[in-house]
Amino acid sequence: MGLFTKLKNEFIDIIEWLDPSNNTIVYRFERYQNEIKMGAKLTVRESQVAVFINEGQIADVFQPGMYTLSTQNMPILATLKGWKYGFNSPFKAEVYFVNTKKFLDNKWGTPNPVMVRDPEFGPVRLRAFGVYEYRVEDAAKFIKDIVGTDGDFTVEKINNQLRNIIITRFSDAVAESKIPVLDMASNYNEFSEKIGQVIIDEYKEYGLNMTKFLVSNISLPEEVEKAMDKRSSMGVLGDLNRYTQFQAANAMEAAATNPGGGAAASGMGMGMGFAMAGQMMNAMNPMQQQMYQQPQQGGYQQQQPVAPPPMPAQSTFFVAVNGQQSGPFDMNTLSSMVANGQLTKDTLVWKQGMPSWAAAGSVQELSSLFGAVPPPMPGMPPVPPQM
Repeated sequence: MGLFTKLKNEFIDIIEWLDPSNNTIVYRFERYQNEIKMGAKLTVRESQVAVFINEGQIADVFQPGMYTLSTQNMPILATLKGWKYGFNSPFKAEVYFVNTKKFLDNKWGTPNPVMVRDPEFGPVRLRAFGVYEYRVEDAAKFIKDIVGTDGDFTVEKINNQLRNIIITRFSDAVAESKIPVLDMASNYNEFSEKIGQVIIDEYKEYGLNMTKFLVSNISLPEEVEKAMDKRSSMGVLGDLNRYTQFQAANAMEAAATNPGGGAAASGMGMGMGFAMAGQMMNAMNPMQQQMYQQPQQGGYQQQQPVAPPPMPAQSTFFVAVNGQQSGPFDMNTLSSMVANGQLTKDTLVWKQGMPSWAAAGSVQELSSLFGAVPPPMPGMPPVPPQM
């Protein structure tokens, strides 16, 4: 650098910074040998803070406004330099402009699924996504603890650390909430507020302030979501028979009104539609099938399915066995008792509607149980009746 350029840089300065990038948090104002002359003009715009650093030590911090640099508005630097009676020569100091605007639309997400125990599905893996916003609240602290001597500090250099804090706090909050997976969508605001309150304190350690934290989505693994979709579809379909009829009707209508195939295609489409309808009807419960339409005066009326008459009630009888009442017994049981000799024609029986007990042989309904008694064979004495 020539002598003229060096001398030119020692005259009154205009110190300012216009951010062309929209992602720069801290920018170091470059000067020849960091020399600043008395009376230099400092312009700090809205959403900016200017920090003066002398020999590695933070000195004065300037809020938005225009300043003419002097010992009056640089008390810390004047003390460090020992300017008891003012100064008339250039001085050396580093000037860092800190962007205090909100940095928006910073995305976060769980790189690995978060394992939780759900009361309905059991152990499941969750993924979550969202956005967050932040701004520099304490410029001096941010430079001291995070930036250091970096003269061009962008959001990419700190967002990874900020996301790690979010993911850790989110995973812990989801596991402790014990909210069912299906109810999490209705609790996004609660998650956002709870996690945001925890993260605010941690961000303050860096001189930052989290202005907004949002949970945009909490999702299940793809295979679990497919199973849930099938389960939901079954609930939406409701009556499968009516749904089958509706699908058959749609198929027939679409085939019959196909404009691209002409008459032949229309007939083929109708045939396919009727075939599909027949197959679907055969698969349905016969009690729910519709009968063929019968011609009546004024048009056709659909015949309703006819239900069979109820089965006739079977008679039951009480039987006197060894002087004790037993039963009632149906006809099948009584037939077995006759075969075993437990029921004879002389055994007393009774059923509802009979005036009194009677011998089983005298009851017409039971006569078929005993059968006909064959006549005696020729030359043989008659068989005495059973007692």
